[in-house]
Amino acid sequence: MRPVPAKHEPGSRGGGTLALAVLLALIAIGGTGYVGWRQWQQAQVSTVDSRNLATLQQRVAALETTLSGVSGERTSLNQRLSDADQVNRSLREELLGQAERTRNLEDAVAKLAQKSLSGQDATLLDETESLLRMAGERYTLFHDAQGAVAAYTLADQTLAGVNDATFAGLRQSITVERDALVKSQPASQASALQQLTELRGDLATLPLKTLDSPTSNDQSPTVWQRIKQALASVISVQRSNGAPLAVADARFARELASLDLAQAQTALLAYDANAYAAALQRVDVALSSQFDDSNPDVQQARVTLKQLGAALPPSAPVHLGAALTELRNLRTLHALKPDATGTVPAPSGSSAAPGNGVKL
Repeated sequence: MRPVPAKHEPGSRGGGTLALAVLLALIAIGGTGYVGWRQWQQAQVSTVDSRNLATLQQRVAALETTLSGVSGERTSLNQRLSDADQVNRSLREELLGQAERTRNLEDAVAKLAQKSLSGQDATLLDETESLLRMAGERYTLFHDAQGAVAAYTLADQTLAGVNDATFAGLRQSITVERDALVKSQPASQASALQQLTELRGDLATLPLKTLDSPTSNDQSPTVWQRIKQALASVISVQRSNGAPLAVADARFARELASLDLAQAQTALLAYDANAYAAALQRVDVALSSQFDDSNPDVQQARVTLKQLGAALPPSAPVHLGAALTELRNLRTLHALKPDATGTVPAPSGSSAAPGNGVKL
């Protein structure tokens, strides 16, 4: 049996349509909401993009402004660098000019210093020559070995200030002659002078010989003695100045002996051995002939004179002048030597006076 189809009722058919319609409406509303949400989201993104774009545009504008300022500053800096380069170039040229001037000035100062040194050396050599000549004259004329030694010492000190090495060997010659003068001086000169001074002072107290020989008591006087004694009470012989003969002779003898001692002192200071020995010999003769030789003081004075005779031993005189001759020869050769410029300098005068006022 064929089944019988069921019959749809009108109420159930309408419910399905309504459900479908509601479903479609919900789908449409959902699609519209989605589209609206997307549009709103796109609108928000567009707003943010517009805002970012505006910000970027502002930044770009600021960067353009900054770049414009930087470009201006770069142009100004380039101009300054160009100006600084020109200043440096001018400073470099001025520095090179100053260096050239400094070199010229140094050359001029060096030449001036060389001339000053040569002039100073000439002055020192003149002074050395004057001192050597002075030493020779003092020794030759006055036998003043001590003064000559002082002059040689000053000459050596003056020559030490000369910068030219040509004259370095001359100092050895000066030292040799000075040492010879020192050796020629007696070591006991001061002691001998002191003894001579004391002996001159002792002459006033030394007794003289009696004018009349004493007579013995055990012998009777002769006729002439009795006549002389008788006349002595009546006649007295005196000098015109009123002094008795014995007193005048004593003064005369003492003065002569004192003068001889003074001459011995002078000869000792002058290193004159012959005059010194002759003066001492005259004093010894005066002591033996005029003074009482039996007195111990007179005997001691004669012993002192014999000791003083050895105070100035006879010696050969020192020959000076070798150093002065060597100095003059060196100066002559040095004057003929050309200097660095090829010119021959004029010889300086050798008779100039000492420059520092040396006193001997």
